[in-house]
Amino acid sequence: MKNIGRVRRHKRIAKTIRGTGERPRMVVFRSKKNISVQLVDDSVQRVIGGFSTLGKVFKNINIKSSDMNGAKEIGKIIAKKAVELGFKNVSFDRGGYKYHGRVKSLAEGAREGGLVF
Repeated sequence: MKNIGRVRRHKRIAKTIRGTGERPRMVVFRSKKNISVQLVDDSVQRVIGGFSTLGKVFKNINIKSSDMNGAKEIGKIIAKKAVELGFKNVSFDRGGYKYHGRVKSLAEGAREGGLVF
């Protein structure tokens, strides 16, 4: 039942946050064991890129995927990819989750990687 509230909050938040070609939306999804993030351009309804703790890039780092260090590392990885693609500014969509714990750690990692939101 917790997920119903989260989805409701996410829909309410998503009404105001829109990703564009110049400033994509950075969407966060977390489960008990993993966390993933995507860059979305809502104007053409397209996913620009995404990373997860389940991906090969993260598996090579050898960090636990279910803690804040793993989330911070994913933030740094997505920031590096976004900067390579030419995006400096993004809109942060926390996906209905509280800005706390792993979500906050991911955001801090993305900021350390050079993203502004």
